[in-house]
Amino acid sequence: MHTHYHDRRPHLPKNKADELLAICARYNNDPGELINVLHATQGLLGYIPKEAQEVIASGLQIPVSKVFGVVSFYSYFTMTPKGKYPISVCMGTACYVRGAEKVLDEFQRQLDIKVGETTKDGLFSIDCLRCVGACGLAPVAMIGDRVYGRVTPEKVRDILSEYYTKEG
Repeated sequence: MHTHYHDRRPHLPKNKADELLAICARYNNDPGELINVLHATQGLLGYIPKEAQEVIASGLQIPVSKVFGVVSFYSYFTMTPKGKYPISVCMGTACYVRGAEKVLDEFQRQLDIKVGETTKDGLFSIDCLRCVGACGLAPVAMIGDRVYGRVTPEKVRDILSEYYTKEG
């Protein structure tokens, strides 16, 4: 008698599941509104875990595979919770030619996570952005809403230490 992986899965709290169904209803449970429903879901939960995808699929009466397909296709949607301090490194042309990739590599090295992942302590996650419109400050990294301009790999440690200090 072995337990199925299914049984150990974290379930969405009932009130969150109800809120997701309410979001579906707000879009008339129309499968054509899937993208809007997903945007609203990510706004509510901060990410779109498998359990939320199942609730949405039942609300819109479409297969979970379809919901998953859309979530995994658009890089904007994430299935893992973002860190308390989400880091985004701009990969627009100006930033890229001025070394954004090296900055991104350094963030990944220091935090020991890859793009799309979150540190075990839940503090940081890393993503790439496409142009934040601050090209004059290239390369640009954002942490939450705060923009850091002219970032070099050498500055990464200091930037991160500001946040570690806050956490005390």
